[in-house]
This record gives sequence, C-alpha cells and structure tokens, in this order.
Amino acid sequence: MRSKKLRFTALLLILAMVITAICGCGKKSSTDTKAAGENETQSGESSEYTDMTAIEFTRLMGNGINLGNTLESGDRSKLGTNSAINLYETNWGQPVTTKEMVQGMKDAGFDSIRIPIAWTCAINYEDGDYTIRQEFMDRIKEVVGYALDADMKVIINDHWDNQWWGMFGDEDTSVRESAMTLYKEMWKNIAEGFKDYDERVVFEGANEELGDRLNDNWKNTAGKQTGVLTQDECYETVNTINQTFVDVVRAAGGYNETRFLLIPGYDTNIAKTCDDRYKMPTDTAKDKLIVSVHYYDPSNYCIDGSVANWGVKADYTNMNTTLQTLTKFTDAGYGVIIGEWGVLKSEGGEDMCNYYENFLNNCDAYGYAPMLWDCSTVYDRSTCKMKYDDVAKIITKHSFASQKDTDAEELKAAALKKTQKAESDAQDVVIEDGTAWIMFNSSDYQVSYAVGDDHPSGSTSGIKAEEAVVTGEGTYTVSLDFTETAGKYATSFAFSAIGIYNGETLFPGYVIDIQELDINGEKVDIKDKWYTTSDNKKCTRLNLYNGWVDKVPAEARTSDGDPASANPTGVIVPEDYTQIQTISVTFTYGPAK
Repeated sequence: MRSKKLRFTALLLILAMVITAICGCGKKSSTDTKAAGENETQSGESSEYTDMTAIEFTRLMGNGINLGNTLESGDRSKLGTNSAINLYETNWGQPVTTKEMVQGMKDAGFDSIRIPIAWTCAINYEDGDYTIRQEFMDRIKEVVGYALDADMKVIINDHWDNQWWGMFGDEDTSVRESAMTLYKEMWKNIAEGFKDYDERVVFEGANEELGDRLNDNWKNTAGKQTGVLTQDECYETVNTINQTFVDVVRAAGGYNETRFLLIPGYDTNIAKTCDDRYKMPTDTAKDKLIVSVHYYDPSNYCIDGSVANWGVKADYTNMNTTLQTLTKFTDAGYGVIIGEWGVLKSEGGEDMCNYYENFLNNCDAYGYAPMLWDCSTVYDRSTCKMKYDDVAKIITKHSFASQKDTDAEELKAAALKKTQKAESDAQDVVIEDGTAWIMFNSSDYQVSYAVGDDHPSGSTSGIKAEEAVVTGEGTYTVSLDFTETAGKYATSFAFSAIGIYNGETLFPGYVIDIQELDINGEKVDIKDKWYTTSDNKKCTRLNLYNGWVDKVPAEARTSDGDPASANPTGVIVPEDYTQIQTISVTFTYGPAK
C-alpha cells in the first residue's frame, strides 16, 4: 500500500510540473532570470509609455529626489578603473545604496529618482577602449532595479565625471575629436545596456558641464579653465553634443527608439538655457524630449548657507518670475525637469518650508518635474526616513501619488493662485532711492553680503555695513566690517561689486569711479581699469572682483568712453587677500565726461 501511494504522489507531482511548464506560474519576479527592473516584454515592444508625450510623462514623474554624491563619486585619479565597485559608490562619504533605502524614498513621497553616474571610472578611454566595465554596469542596473521595483521613474546621466568634458574646449582639435568619440561610444554602450528597459528609465545627456564648463581644465587641475571656446562657440558645441546624444540613443534600438531623453540646458542655468542661442535637438521620436535645468536661487541661501533667511516679497517675485520663463519649453511641447534644487545647508524651519512650498507650487502650476538634490540632508539614508516632519509633509503633499486624482488643469490653476498669493502676502521692502552698498561673497562662500541686484537682501550674521543714499552726482563711501562674524574675517574673494540700487533708472548713463579702495585699513594700489555696467537695467554695478566674467560686457561704460581697455574681472587680485577684516570704497558718481 505504501509503495502505491508514493507512486501516485510522484505522478501528481510530475503532472503539476507539466501543467506549470505549459501554463506558466504568473509573471516572473524581477530577479528570476534578468537584472532587477529589466522588462519581461521583448525589446522594441510597446509599453504603456510608448505613446505618451514628454509633458504627460513629466507629470507622472511627480516629485523626485537625487541619489546625490554616490555613483558619480568615482575619482579616477584616486581609484583608477579597476578598484572594488563599492569604492566608486562611497568615495564621497555616502553609504552603499540598498533596496530598503530606495523604497524608503518612495514611501516618503518621492515618485522618481535621479541617479548621477561617473561612467569614465569604468572606461579605459585613453587606450581607445570604450567598453564599460561589466561589474560597474551591473551595479548601475541593480540600483535602477531597486527604483523600478519601488514603482519609481528613473533618470541616469553622465555627471561631473572627472572633468573630462573640458576636452571639448581644448585648443587641440584632435582632443576635441577624441571627446566626441568618447561621448558617442559611452552612450552607445549605455543605450545598449538598457535597451530592454522601457521608457520609465530616462537618459540625461550630461549634468552641468554643457556650457561654459566645456572650457574646464580636463587634466584634473581644480579651479582653472584652459579651454579656448568663446561663449558663442560653447553654445554651438552644446547644441552639437545634444543632437549627437539624441541620434546615438535613437540608433541603438529597443526601447531607445521611444525613450524619453533629458536634454541638458546651457550650464543647466535657466536664463542661459532660455537664451535663443540654445537649441533643442531634432528627434525621430515624437514629443519625447525634456529639457533639464537646475534651480538654487539665491545661491547664498540655497548652497553655501551664508544667508539664513528667505521669504521677503523680492524672494517670491524672483522665484515666480524665473520659473515662469521655462514655459518657453512647455509651450513648444517639451517637458521640463528641474534636475536639481533644494536648500542644502538648512535644517528645516519656517523659511525652508516656505521656500519648498512655493517652489513646488510653481512646479505644479507649470507641469515641471522637480528632483530634490539630497545627500542625507533631508532624507536620512541611514534610517531610510525623512529628517524633518514639516518638510516631509510638504513632499508628500506634492507627490504624484497624492495628486493623481486631481484634474491636471485644476491642479495647475490652484497652484498658480497659491504662488501669486504667497508673493502678494510677503513682506515688501521698498527702496525708492539710490542706495549704494558693497556686494560680497568670500572665496569659501561662508561669508556673504547682499549679493544680487535686489537690495536689501540676505547677509551673514555679524557683518557691519556702511551704505550710502545716492541722491545724484557726488562722492560716496561704502564699507563692510567682518570682524564680528563667527570667523572674525572673510576668506578672500569669490565675488564683490559696488551696487547702486535703482541707479540705472534714477541716473541713466552715470558712471562709478573709484577714488580710494582700502582692504584691512591699507590702501590698494589699483593697476587695472574698471567699468560701470548693469545686469538687470535697474541696478548699477562696478565689479571689484568677478571671476565669472571673461570679457567686458557690451553695455559697459567708462568715464573716458573706452570700456574695451578695462579688466573684465575687476580691480582686486584675490590671491593677495587671504583674510579680510574690512573693505572700504570711496567713489564718485556722475555723468561720463
């Protein structure tokens, strides 16, 4: 009896296996036979996203977050290209990414994730070998799989990447050609590796490097620019690179033919990207292109934290006005992703929450997808939870999961009203006269005073400022004293200028002429010629030091009528001043003679 029962049981098991083989056992898990997140459909088959437009897709992307300072941290000069894979991921102090970490981001209200990547840490391009190291590609796919398994949309790019982008601006044309070869081959390999991943995976052609940074010193000498391209040539090169990106990906087959492509803006700067010299590429796929920009304004509040406050009317006006300009792209049928934004050094609180709320309302109003830049500042990767309850509530409120049942047009209209009301209700600090002051940012960005064309604006606690009310032609003195700040001094110059608020409207055509410049109580022997200009046709400026300016602006003016002979960057040599206790400028203001 026992042997018959065993034989009968065996027959049942065999029959069950046959039925399973014929009928299948439901959809496979994402890790059964393929890399996590790879599609079960065959390459090139349609997905639910294939016929979706970029504007429709960016709404689904909702509220996103960056996996910052992680897979882009691979330093070739330190690690080479053959180190343990985890070292490339943890080189800038972030932990190894886990499935739980990514799922925690989704649970916190983030619908999408942007994964910055430094691919050249896995490519021996100097030897003419453009193959991406398989272990590195597998790790990228694994992290992408975590996100797809969490039902998130994903962006992957080439990010920073050891400054190789400066090859595009090198004076040697053969180096520029090598840069384009590297770019093409890199994206051929990436597109091939992900061709079976559907349109939930978005490719971004670069990060902030497409623009003025094409002139970076690509040989890893930090802080220097050695390229020879003019800005017009940089724009032309950016347009060429972006078109190449689209062409290479589309030719790679599979889902690459209809994948959404994120096209980096010029410097990812909103104003520079809205410049008519910047052109979106042509595309064989219809309505699949998205433009990428970043927003960290004002930088002394968002990035370096030298200013602790945000929220006067001018702050709201600047944010609302700037973000509205991006409708240039949505009106033309392109999606818009704010690939990075955030308040990087803040710890929650009312100002930060007001900033977050108004920024995200703008994104809702215009249909942009925001990707918060975060390196465990807001979302704690060790606990897989948000750090601040007030910020967490805002993120959740603006997630696609929370908004999906609201009509898109109703959502936009309501969000726009909120931005307008926030601006209307904000404290309005009005200055109608011509106030003169010194704008200042230290070289380490830890000390800042009233940088920008609006005044008053934020400043580091402890600074004593002497300002002047400009009533017309005359002599005026302005100064800054840093001795009562936390550090007792400012470290050299990143930027400084004399500003005269309303100068262009109250006193059109007037010029500023320095009579005496004192730093730390000692008179500066000025050897270079200065010039007067304006960035916004309202505030008059004279650059004391501005390292970002490489040529005298076309609108510049001088007393002698010859601005071309002025020094574009100003009259101060930053290297001469490592510690600044005080700075004072006496100047005359009046019509050009």
